[in-house]
This record gives sequence, C-alpha cells and structure tokens, in this order.
Amino acid sequence: MSDSTPDVAPADDPEFSSLDCSAVIADVWLVLDNECDSAARARLQQHLDECPSCLAHYGIESQLKALINRKCGGDRAPDSLRDRLRVEIRKTVVVRETRYSTGE
Repeated sequence: MSDSTPDVAPADDPEFSSLDCSAVIADVWLVLDNECDSAARARLQQHLDECPSCLAHYGIESQLKALINRKCGGDRAPDSLRDRLRVEIRKTVVVRETRYSTGE
C-alpha cells in the first residue's frame, strides 16, 4: 500500500459493505493467524460485529485453535529429523539456484 492509502477501508467501499458470510467464514483462519492486512481485518471484524452466526463460527474456530495449541504446541520434532530436513531443504535450494543460473 502507498503512504496515502489508509490502512482501514472506508465503510462506503463496496468491498467493505458487501462482505458475505461465506467469505468471512473462509477467512476466519486468516484473522486468527494474523495473516491478513489491517483493511481486511477491519472488514471481517465489522461483519463479525454485525453477524451473530459468523461471530459464533469465529468463536468456535478460535477455541479450536487454542485447543490445538494447548495440546500440540509443545511438541517438538526430534533433532535427527530436524537435521535431515535442514539438509534436504538446503539441497533443494542449491538445485534450484543451479538450475536458474544455468538456464535449465
């Protein structure tokens, strides 16, 4: 966004006012994971504030995310697996860089 573009969409923006439930439900995880910009967050939040069924769905998803985090958040991959993955990722990067540099 440019410096002159506001972070939050105005209420008279057609995209802002025409957000439907299916779009909100599809984007709930974007909000929960902080993977959307402030304008999208504002649009979704306004819809959630005005739509009890979407707010309930958001609440369920939020609780599910918290439960997953509590039950699985402390799990850690074994060091040997992490090391093998690091090696494989480096190999992939080297192969791709080589292909790009030789034009293959």
